[in-house]
Amino acid sequence: MTAARELAEAEGWDAVTTRRLAAEIEYSQPVLYSHFKGKDAIMAAVAVQGCADLATELRQARTAVHGTREELTAVAETYTSFARRRPALYDAMFTHLVDLPFATEESPAPLREAFGELLAAVEPITAEGEDPGLLTETFWAGLHGLATLMRSGRLPEKAHEERVTLLIAHFAGA
Repeated sequence: MTAARELAEAEGWDAVTTRRLAAEIEYSQPVLYSHFKGKDAIMAAVAVQGCADLATELRQARTAVHGTREELTAVAETYTSFARRRPALYDAMFTHLVDLPFATEESPAPLREAFGELLAAVEPITAEGEDPGLLTETFWAGLHGLATLMRSGRLPEKAHEERVTLLIAHFAGA
């Protein structure tokens, strides 16, 4: 998984093939196939590990501050920073189609934990009668959109902090 992630970070996911990975880790392709069914399974495993990493970073950021707005800001900044710092990993987690169940009881624990960190920051601003899960999904979608549009050059990076501030202000109430 580490070799796949490093190769993807250096050259993109198109460069990650089972043949190339087998050569990188000095295993035969049959040995690699005994652990993973193919590239899709490798990407899914990388995505699960990435979610564990993201959950850890989000938890550290959220618990290092006090106050609802501060937690939302810390989580938003950490999430978008993760997407910028680890683009290939982020793509495996949230952009490329991977065979992982999201938003179900069957979701791997790291996926649920990463979402749980977002939920922990958003839940305190949930109005009576609102579904905290849906509000968290909407917040996550906003963060994902900002990260993806900025990474693709469709939004200039210079206004990133201002966009995050606007998102937090509208979620937490100006």
